[in-house]
Amino acid sequence: MALLDDNDNQTLTRTIRRLPEGLVNRIAAGEVIERPASAIKELVENSIDAGATRIDVVMREGGRTLMTVTDNGYGMSKDELILSIERHATSKLPDDNLNRINTLGFRGEALPSIASVSRMEISSRAVNKEDAWKISIEGGLTAKPVPAAIKLGTKVEIRDLFYATPARLKFLKTVRTEFNLTAEVIRKLAMANPQIAFTLGDGDRTNIRLNVAQGDFLKTKLARLTDVMGQEFESNALAIHSEREGFVLTGFIGLPTMNRRTSSHQFLFIDGRPVRDKLLYGSVRGAYSDFVAYDRHPIVALFLETPAGAVDVNVHPAKTEVRFQEPGLVRGLIVGSLKSALAEAGHRASTTVSTAALGALNKSMNNPSPRQTSQYTSRDIFKLPPNANNLKTNFYEYQKPSETASLANTNGLMSSDEFDPNTGVIDDLAHFPLGAAKTQLHSTYIVSQNKTGIIITDQHAAHERIVYEKMKNALTNGGIKRQILLIPEVVELEASKLTRLLEQQIDFSKFGFIIEEFGSGALIVREVPSLIGEADIQTLIKDLADDLEEIGSTTILEDKLGHICGTLACYGSVRAGRSLNIEEMNALLREMENTPHSGQCNHGRPTYVELNLTDVERLFGRR
Repeated sequence: MALLDDNDNQTLTRTIRRLPEGLVNRIAAGEVIERPASAIKELVENSIDAGATRIDVVMREGGRTLMTVTDNGYGMSKDELILSIERHATSKLPDDNLNRINTLGFRGEALPSIASVSRMEISSRAVNKEDAWKISIEGGLTAKPVPAAIKLGTKVEIRDLFYATPARLKFLKTVRTEFNLTAEVIRKLAMANPQIAFTLGDGDRTNIRLNVAQGDFLKTKLARLTDVMGQEFESNALAIHSEREGFVLTGFIGLPTMNRRTSSHQFLFIDGRPVRDKLLYGSVRGAYSDFVAYDRHPIVALFLETPAGAVDVNVHPAKTEVRFQEPGLVRGLIVGSLKSALAEAGHRASTTVSTAALGALNKSMNNPSPRQTSQYTSRDIFKLPPNANNLKTNFYEYQKPSETASLANTNGLMSSDEFDPNTGVIDDLAHFPLGAAKTQLHSTYIVSQNKTGIIITDQHAAHERIVYEKMKNALTNGGIKRQILLIPEVVELEASKLTRLLEQQIDFSKFGFIIEEFGSGALIVREVPSLIGEADIQTLIKDLADDLEEIGSTTILEDKLGHICGTLACYGSVRAGRSLNIEEMNALLREMENTPHSGQCNHGRPTYVELNLTDVERLFGRR
């Protein structure tokens, strides 16, 4: 007969029991209060729900020793103050209907959870009440309310957070990191509430001060976003305002050329609540798919108001995830609204690019390298070379258009009839937005002049967008025209990639490719899209195979139209390093002006930089 040890005896004698209230609250605190920023979030949301127009936050030592949140909201009476620290006591569900949640909080868990792991003191004075009250809680144990001296509103003071659960303290980061995480919480809540003034400090100084924004609905939104995200965002923002079946989408989005390496600059709000929802982020990516590379992220701040019962916010303990009743409707609204705004922006590019260029020029001029220092005297500079009389003739000869290899003929660009081959003068073109081409820099950049300054255009990026838009237009109007290769190209591929390509033969034909299996481990390319010109077919097919591997063989190729067209456009565009004559440069500029979204290539990079004459004069100290 086997003997039972002590552990076995304990297992056999275990019975189900009710956990103590204090332990229950500490367990709940572990879900809701991960760090000081979590506690501040819950308290500030309570202040917003209380109708506050000013919220002041102070935290010392990254929230470890002291945190206070003070507001001028409705406040609480003595009886409400006692109830507020009881679990699941709330004023935010008057009809007990979870489908009609109009507040940020609703569970009644925040205050008792925080109180169970800290030393907390709440002082409050209710509206229309003369007296104020204060209650103290330490580790879940509550003292009797006592009179307090406080203006209208509520002040919550938290000391020694996690003193009752010291293991949690080990997981906190540095003081600076915890403070920055709290600052991020304040900024997000402030974005959604421009009618409220916010401050955040460490007790010695105020680090964030956001005043109440003034103006109409969209102006106050943009003013607050500018305060939080900076002037750069305001200068490159497009307004969003759309409605569909009770959903209202407002906010501002950045131009495609204003993008970042991560999605941390995408702010999404549902009924005033900051969320991180995959559907919403996917919708934003879908809207920008034609403009931004896969590894880059646009900057957006979107606010979605939903009809009653359309969204479930009771999904995550921190309420950062939601579930939509009709996700397709929401995605369609976001994608459609953003694409419409981007289309209206035309070929406008981010001012960030020009600003960065000016900054680089300023730095270069203010800190010249030894090689930039002139080694010539004024006598040398003004001394005419021996062949000075022939300079003018030689210059005009150099400017004449080449009689060989016209870009307009080989790549589908319109030609310019306004160019005078005898003089090279194109002043009549200066009234166009992208101006008249003057020269080419390193066979890569076109330098042009318009009425207000100069423009530097990346010829490859610009032509890439032109070809991309032409391909998309051709696909929606019957398919891309093909050209037969005089000598079919045989491409060797890995077995898995070869299989994926051959599975999509029919779909690839819509993109202009006729491919067939060619023995073991290879395929033969018989026809290619006419728009790509004389591209490197071997490399192009291998890149398309990589694209197909990335998006998955089960995906319908037409659903990834942007991805495939982007690869084709890149190969079908004028390459950097190709010399262009003036006529070809002007043809490219005119084509850009007639192409949607030509301010950026399909990777999100700018196609041109514009420098106003005023900016150039400032570089030389003339202004």
